[in-house]
Amino acid sequence: QCYKSVHRVALLCLNILRSFTGATLVPTMKFKMMTFVSLSVKQVAFSASLLDQGGLFIGPFNTQITLIFKRVVTNIGNAYNPHTGIFTAPVRGVYHFEFHIFGHGGTPVGAYMFRNGDKIFIAYEHSTSGELSASNGASLLLEAGDQVSVRLLTGRRIYDNQAHHTTFSGHLIFTM
Repeated sequence: QCYKSVHRVALLCLNILRSFTGATLVPTMKFKMMTFVSLSVKQVAFSASLLDQGGLFIGPFNTQITLIFKRVVTNIGNAYNPHTGIFTAPVRGVYHFEFHIFGHGGTPVGAYMFRNGDKIFIAYEHSTSGELSASNGASLLLEAGDQVSVRLLTGRRIYDNQAHHTTFSGHLIFTM
């Protein structure tokens, strides 16, 4: 009877820890006592720029395209995919993202931040001459598996080169 009570309390503690930390907790039975073998909170952070080398205009296009930031400076937790341009949340938590876009006058620069296909925020700038830049950021509550990306607006053009003007970054603030 005592064992059943201890077991129920241990399972309750397991669920409470899992809800607060988002951690993977693995119960094991040893001498009829529950011990927690694994408690790890994910560390997640990435920063990437559009191009690895050279200089290139991207756009304008007749449709929105997901920007693929190829020069990855940091990718702790490997949640950012440099082949697709998509960040996938490994754990439930609050994440902060920023994106910066750059261009030259004549064609406006503009991009949206998306979460699971839904527009979150826009960065946009238009000038008839000179250089342009626009930025935005957001703190988002994400579920494990949620995806965040940056898409170039239809009819807009951006630029990047070895100075790495156009960037996308994010990090986990805390788990939920």
